[in-house]
Amino acid sequence: MASVNKVILIGNLGADPENRFAPSGDAICNLRIATAETWRDKNTGERREATEWHRVVFFGKLAEIAGQYLKKGSQVYIEGSLRTRKWQDQSGQERYTTEIRGDEMKMLGRREGGDAPMRGGAGEGGWDAPSPAAARAPASAPQRPAAAPSAAPQAGGFGDFDDDIPF
Repeated sequence: MASVNKVILIGNLGADPENRFAPSGDAICNLRIATAETWRDKNTGERREATEWHRVVFFGKLAEIAGQYLKKGSQVYIEGSLRTRKWQDQSGQERYTTEIRGDEMKMLGRREGGDAPMRGGAGEGGWDAPSPAAARAPASAPQRPAAAPSAAPQAGGFGDFDDDIPF
């Protein structure tokens, strides 16, 4: 059976990203992400919380984006894999660290100074673009057509797609 090395995190940055460049010119960005687990103590009934800190490293274009847009407190979704690397410290001793090599990142939460949620790329064309019928509708009319059983399906197949969260 094949093995799996996959990490998925949703957490908050504990500090601003640390940005640097490799000798080759590739961008490197290090993050510290906090995740929290809460539970109720069976004996006392008190609510308990444990925070876990994760070291995440991004390379290349993703490192540039993370370094530019993320700040302390930003909430992020990260997918990646665990990596262990070794190096020699100043005294010549070998040191090891295990960190998450980030392959994907989505900015969550709110933008600074605004109430609009952060988004990445979904509204730039594609099926999020308004339909021609919505473009002809008056400005005061709702932008989302009402679902009607007699309505013909849209060409993209997403006419009856409901983007509301099911819970």
